[in-house]
Amino acid sequence: MKDSSPWLALLVSLMAVLLTAFLTATALMLGGFSPVVALQALIEGSMGSIDNFLGVTLVRAVPLILTGLAVAVAFKSGVWNIGAEGQFYAGAIAAVWVGLSLGDYPSFFSIPAVFLAAALAGSFWAFIPALMRIRLGVGEVVTTILMNFVAIHLVSYLVRWPLQEERGVFPNTDLIVESVRLPKIIVGTGLHLGFLVAVMLTLGLAGFFNHTVLGFNLRSLGGSQEATRVSGRLNISSLLVVTFLLSGCLAGLAGGIEITGRTFALYEGLSPGWGYTAIAVALLANLNFKAVLLTGIFFGALEGGSGAMQREAGIPAAWVSGIEALVLLSVLASDRLFRRLLGSKWQLKLRESGSDG
Repeated sequence: MKDSSPWLALLVSLMAVLLTAFLTATALMLGGFSPVVALQALIEGSMGSIDNFLGVTLVRAVPLILTGLAVAVAFKSGVWNIGAEGQFYAGAIAAVWVGLSLGDYPSFFSIPAVFLAAALAGSFWAFIPALMRIRLGVGEVVTTILMNFVAIHLVSYLVRWPLQEERGVFPNTDLIVESVRLPKIIVGTGLHLGFLVAVMLTLGLAGFFNHTVLGFNLRSLGGSQEATRVSGRLNISSLLVVTFLLSGCLAGLAGGIEITGRTFALYEGLSPGWGYTAIAVALLANLNFKAVLLTGIFFGALEGGSGAMQREAGIPAAWVSGIEALVLLSVLASDRLFRRLLGSKWQLKLRESGSDG
């Protein structure tokens, strides 16, 4: 059964994509839109040219990959962290505050300092739900969602008063200076160094979870917390804290990279819901870190092509959010369907192998 799991995961992902495509096409036709024109506009807007792919799709994929990794880390370890959105904003707040405070320090110092501040802020934002779960027994689903709203309203407060831009006209901060901004990977495009950071973190997490003792312990915790508790060899509370902190660190870093790589300022609505889309990114990848890289780019293409769909096909940009929701529902439905269809088959094989032994 373990040998079949990668193939089952692949089947679930492919089924989810096909089911999403079918449901989206049906919904578009019912809404009076042409699915073919919509698909052409989506492809043209996201991958129609090198500039579109590098400067739009991959740039939008960076926060999705990082928040997707944050969710994958949590879910793989048995922690239901729905707070990547709030942790993203916490990281963005810390990044812009440190970035504005550093002035003209050289980039080799200021950029790592901003990254560290963003990661620590995201971890702190995740530590509060961790503490409430461990000390008070409060489920993290509720607390992490509520922390999202706290972070969003905190941003609104900061950009309208203590961190508002110098003229006091617009609800955003001043721009960070050039020395705090990430360099471009390819000159003339918007693709910045944050994409390489996301790729390296993806590979690093895959190695960490597959080849280290702590990674194995976290996977064991996600497999069965009760079995881990009964074994008595691992401290569950410590592993939970590590999971929350690591997940929050990644989401916070996503906020820091978005500030230093693309927007250069903090404002309301900085995230169009990346912390929630990250759940679909992680689930479509079946919590596989390397696959998160691909699903993040896939969702980046959806967001990158939404403008073209609106211009060329007259489809409201809000449809993209609907497609993302359909992906999530399709993943859950496909997973349940395949497990029901294959469950009896694999149970029979296990019984036969047991009797043969």
